[in-house]
Amino acid sequence: MNQDRDAILATIPSPCFVLEEELLARNLAIFDRVQAAVPIRIMLALKGYALFHSFPQIRTTLKGASASSLWEARLAAEEFGTEVHVYSPAYRDEDVPEILPLASHMTFNSIGQWERFRDRVAAHTPNKPSAGLRINPEYSPVQTALYNPCQPSTRLGVSAAYLGDSLPAGIDGFLSHNLCESDSFALEKTIANIERLFGKFLPQLKWLNFGGGHLMTRKDYDVEHAIAVLNAFHDRHPHIQLWMEPGSAIVWETGFLTGKILDLIPTDEVVNVMLDLSFTAHMPDCLEMPYKPVIRGAREPEAGDTRYRMGGSSCLAGDFLGDYAFDRNLAIGDRLIFEDMMHYTMVKSSMFNGVMHPAIGHIDKENNFTLWREFGYEDYRSRLG
Repeated sequence: MNQDRDAILATIPSPCFVLEEELLARNLAIFDRVQAAVPIRIMLALKGYALFHSFPQIRTTLKGASASSLWEARLAAEEFGTEVHVYSPAYRDEDVPEILPLASHMTFNSIGQWERFRDRVAAHTPNKPSAGLRINPEYSPVQTALYNPCQPSTRLGVSAAYLGDSLPAGIDGFLSHNLCESDSFALEKTIANIERLFGKFLPQLKWLNFGGGHLMTRKDYDVEHAIAVLNAFHDRHPHIQLWMEPGSAIVWETGFLTGKILDLIPTDEVVNVMLDLSFTAHMPDCLEMPYKPVIRGAREPEAGDTRYRMGGSSCLAGDFLGDYAFDRNLAIGDRLIFEDMMHYTMVKSSMFNGVMHPAIGHIDKENNFTLWREFGYEDYRSRLG
């Protein structure tokens, strides 16, 4: 039996990550539109979102998955299928024999790494992954250093000056990953820099991966401009197969994290809201970026408002975020909903302090809730021995 959206919250355990099928379908329709208008293949980047229960829905639109480690590559091959692109900042010797049979494409972070593993890639049968190099386009609009891969003396990607005059033998493609929740104009500048710095190598390439960070599903993203930019590049270089691997954009605003108020601690300036959620353990990007998530029913405080500061459930002093105002007084036992909590949450969450890890669930198009996973003490204990 279908359930009303307001009533469904009572059936969801607390805390819990909840994916909404209808919202995910909305985002996938945008990528379907881009792939119909541009000769480009769009993949899911598992580093941003790896909830494999939803892969059957996602792979109806996307053409593969990208992985940054052996374990991500295994998950992509086992649960997503199709093409698996693998890139690692530095491959471990013991991982490469397991990665090779999984990867359709294998990208190396440095010329040294490529030279170290080149013979193994070339000799692998029955399939030989198409080999690529990550390049440094020497441009990124990202202001937060933690997320800027093109900062001075970066360890990520090969700069044009280090490639010299010729492409290393055996290299088929380039990966450029320099964006983070960026717009189509950042993509346009990236392409200009690639052509300026690496233009002499483009005639030799079979493929070019523009990486992630293209936030096409954000309401103010100019999708038509991105289509025009990508088609113009393809017109100039029609022999190159284009790829893109968004992470957060695939599941942007497609689900929430719900938790419960355990305590309210008033001070002279704010009321500390003690949650069964943790920012450092469950929403680390809120502290690292940092950014202030939207809470359903909350707004920015104004003069005279009670200021509520959200406190996490760990004993880390900085595990808090705020401030918020509500049109009602909060009470112990109330449920709060943190919006847009699919990307870079579950893939980065931890069990720090032994806090309860949120369950994972799904609301389908008929408003039925399905619980996909709950976590218990054994999950915490098994990580430690």
